[in-house]
Amino acid sequence: MSYCIIIRGPLGVGKTTVARALSAQLSGLYISIDQVLEDHNLLQSDGEGIAVSCFLAANEMLLPAAQAALDTGRPVIIDGCFYHLEPITDLEQRLAAPVLVFTLQAPLSVCVARDKQRSVAYGVDAAAAVHSMVARVAYGTSIDTMDQTLGQTVASVANQLPPAQ
Repeated sequence: MSYCIIIRGPLGVGKTTVARALSAQLSGLYISIDQVLEDHNLLQSDGEGIAVSCFLAANEMLLPAAQAALDTGRPVIIDGCFYHLEPITDLEQRLAAPVLVFTLQAPLSVCVARDKQRSVAYGVDAAAAVHSMVARVAYGTSIDTMDQTLGQTVASVANQLPPAQ
């Protein structure tokens, strides 16, 4: 049984690190929605963040590769902030496989501290804005990453996945 996993959460929470580790563990296809948005110049703002229409256009672009992987039994792991509900429900409706959504959480101070460790940090204002927008969309299974190692967070997700067949 193949499935799609969406790892969402605020900037600096560890989405990409967790999604890449999970992809390696599951031999899955990793897709960064943020990278798709950037690669295709879909960063237009709706006044607060990236517009819903941009996320939906990114979904359109990633769907063929995601569905091809799912059709061969490979899981697909997509990470991104997903601070709008519509792009998540769009993927749930359009992919011919179960979609499991996990929301990684940590206090803003932790996300800011993690962001500062990046080679190119987004900054406190961006971290605060994204943290607030993500928090408005309560969706999926929440996992608090504050006191967890990478391995523990990956295990928290993996333990909730359907059994391999």
